Amino acid sequence: MGTPENEVFRDSIGTINSEGKRAWVFPKKPSGRFYKYRSYVSYFLLLFLFSAPFIKINGNQFLLFNVLERKFNIFSFPFWPQDFHLLVISMIIGVVFVILFTVIFGRIFCGWICPQTIFMEMVFRKIEYWIDGDRGKQIRLQKQKWNAEKIRKRVTKWTIFYLISFAIANVFLAYLIGSDRLIQYITSPPSENIGTLVALLIFTSVFYFVFTWFREQVCIIACPYGRLQGVLLDNKTINVAYDYVRGEGEKGRAKFRKNEDRQAVGKGDCIDCNQCVVVCPTGIDIRNGTQLECVNCTACIDECDTIMDKVGLPKGLIRYASEDNIANKTKFRLTARMKGYTAVLGILVFTLIGMLFLRNDLEATILRLPGQLYQTKENNMISNVYTYKLVNKTSNDIENVNYKLLSHKGDISVVSNQDIKIPKQGLAEGTLFIELHSSAVKGDKVKVKIGVYSNGELIETASTNFLGPRTYR
Repeated sequence: MGTPENEVFRDSIGTINSEGKRAWVFPKKPSGRFYKYRSYVSYFLLLFLFSAPFIKINGNQFLLFNVLERKFNIFSFPFWPQDFHLLVISMIIGVVFVILFTVIFGRIFCGWICPQTIFMEMVFRKIEYWIDGDRGKQIRLQKQKWNAEKIRKRVTKWTIFYLISFAIANVFLAYLIGSDRLIQYITSPPSENIGTLVALLIFTSVFYFVFTWFREQVCIIACPYGRLQGVLLDNKTINVAYDYVRGEGEKGRAKFRKNEDRQAVGKGDCIDCNQCVVVCPTGIDIRNGTQLECVNCTACIDECDTIMDKVGLPKGLIRYASEDNIANKTKFRLTARMKGYTAVLGILVFTLIGMLFLRNDLEATILRLPGQLYQTKENNMISNVYTYKLVNKTSNDIENVNYKLLSHKGDISVVSNQDIKIPKQGLAEGTLFIELHSSAVKGDKVKVKIGVYSNGELIETASTNFLGPRTYR
């Protein structure tokens, strides 16, 4: 089997030594077809990440998560606190999708899409290779005394890392407060925005700490997704896996010998070159089987395929495969659990789409003014006073807004006595009076339905309570 006799590695992580101190990982610079594909995906996602808050469609920022002011734009569509139910469903869909994705493909998200991996491996690590050199040079530099060369390389690298962290912090801030406000802060004197500058420096320090020192520990220790995968994976999940059946053979791994028939003598195809270990960014040995630390980055696949090419053995000793595929050569099939998650995900997606289509462009809230009783007027008319709030979710102004009673005969008068205008992505608030004839009030409280019109077109309806005297029951 692929599990070695020594199981000590299961009781600890590869980045902590026996004394409990940090065991620094110096991965070899990866290369190969999967690394090339990952680079393309990463560059696309980086371009999207840095450009999304500065892209506007119909005047709306493409992505905005302004928690403080409760303004959210998803793909340029504005969402308000009144749309919180849509946000909840979207988050549930995201969780179910991640679960389904993990059940089928394991931790592939971590290796290909996760921002932590993309920034670490495709930005910071590449700069490190450029300045410090590959694995061997980095190890020698680490052990080297603090001479002029080491100081120059460290200061250069740390300065570049800090500048990139500062850029990431600015983009992160653009998602939170909006790109327009960020540009305004940048172009104005720092003394006018001390609070924002402090927040920016805190974010920069966090990113700098993560990518300069904490690194792979985020994936191993801090990330909850790594823990989640432990209860989601099974023998049918596709992972980056070592084919121990082929690699171990009858007599296990052995060093490569030229012109030797390894199968005839019972040796496996693994030549124990250890290259899959030195290229791993989390410092594990993939030959030990599925491990928490593995982020499915495919570096070991590329390195092993390169070695197999050099020694004239078939590629794919390390590949995307399930445990069942390796042990029994069974092909991938959807299990009942996968089908169940897919069905739940489909139902949630269709529910969200339906709710988005039913979502109104205007949210109207009309409430009785607290502490105010009804008033009796001439001709047996009863009056109640209300406050109204109109939220415009669109990117256009809504003009000439007025109210009409839909459920009863009566009058509505706005205190300002003017048609209401609601600015784009803004709100309008005010006070209005509703008057009903006493004959229409069948109890001390009746429900009235109000229509909100713009340029004579009904755009929203709202309901509220109308109070009257008990004697009119």
